[in-house]
Amino acid sequence: MDKTQLIEATTGKAAGDGGGHRFTTESVGHMLDALFGTVEHPGSIAEALGRGETVHLGSFGSFHLEGGTAAFRPGKALTEFLQHTTR
Repeated sequence: MDKTQLIEATTGKAAGDGGGHRFTTESVGHMLDALFGTVEHPGSIAEALGRGETVHLGSFGSFHLEGGTAAFRPGKALTEFLQHTTR
């Protein structure tokens, strides 16, 4: 899945949330850029890692630094989903 496909899938998921939210692919794209960053501008996650912080995303997982490199540690919910052991 590339960035365009991720934006389209996320827009579709947000539209089906039942909360009446209307997100465009453009607004979702801006949100992903703000979160993950672009070549020109670091996102919120990169900025936090640059300050030495760990970014916890609940049971999905966390981003942290390992030896000066960004790393991701999957959380319980993601691990269970990928192992097909979710309840």
